[in-house]
Amino acid sequence: MKISLSDAHALVRDTMMRCHVSQANAASVATALVTAEASGQGGHGFRRVPAYSAQARAGKVDGHATPVLERTAPGVLRIDAQYGFAYPALDLMMDHLPDMARRQGIAIASFHKSHHAGVMGLTVERLAEQGLAAMMFANAPAAMAAWGGRRPMFGTNPIAFGIPVGDAGDPIIIDLALSKVARGKIMAAKQKGVDIPDDWAFDPEGNPTTDPVKALDGTMVPAGGVKGAALAMMVELLAAGMTGAQFGHQSSSLFDDKGKPPALGQMIIAIDPVATGRAGVVDHLAAIANEIASEEGVRLPGRRGKLARLTAEAEGIEIEDDVMAAINAII
Repeated sequence: MKISLSDAHALVRDTMMRCHVSQANAASVATALVTAEASGQGGHGFRRVPAYSAQARAGKVDGHATPVLERTAPGVLRIDAQYGFAYPALDLMMDHLPDMARRQGIAIASFHKSHHAGVMGLTVERLAEQGLAAMMFANAPAAMAAWGGRRPMFGTNPIAFGIPVGDAGDPIIIDLALSKVARGKIMAAKQKGVDIPDDWAFDPEGNPTTDPVKALDGTMVPAGGVKGAALAMMVELLAAGMTGAQFGHQSSSLFDDKGKPPALGQMIIAIDPVATGRAGVVDHLAAIANEIASEEGVRLPGRRGKLARLTAEAEGIEIEDDVMAAINAII
């Protein structure tokens, strides 16, 4: 079925509120999930509602948490998400980090006791739309082994980057998991009851598998082999080690309501391009963006998701029948 974005937002918000989530937090979660869905990122959209709701009901995530901000240095924010959803903490960051970055040229936000960060490209895009370059790192519950091992140590540990390009159009947004595919795609395959390609994941014995259930019990294939595994370690050290958050191998699953809060970490670095490149830097960025896009067949990263959102605003958004049934079953 197809519904408007406003109706989709109300559906998710009201569902979360029935599961012991405050109105403000439910609205923040709904905005993140609906925007993700409208961007074509279904694994981070409506399909997250049942798991989020169950976790809030069980107390695995505190639906009434209010994030706490601390300025630990002139250019550093430390945000305690208080075992709540990540999205209210990210909203709090947006109230402070842009001005700090413009005043000083660069600023950092560190998050701990946090939860699933969703589509991180949407977060760096918010900063890029304010004229800032931004990098974001997040750890996740262990799903990948260190190179050469079988024991899950690191999450899919996504990274995201956004930068304004002036007259060249919307910001360039790069968002990728350090596993070959995002784990949400495997969860979606499990929910649909379909197989996955045999190069996405290993079963618990370390063998390639097409079974999404065995894949979720096993480990993800890192993007780029040893290089992806090394980058996942880097993100773990930045997003969890330097923030004081739990490491991936200590964190509980984001897909069920069992165990203690995941208590994950994120780190965001915001940079003012005018401070690094002085006057004319935006035109300089626009020039390279236009040069890249001038080749036939090339699409600048981030544009497809933005176009999908514009279409969804005008035409509404589709919700698959099984997803709608799962959401409606939450009482």
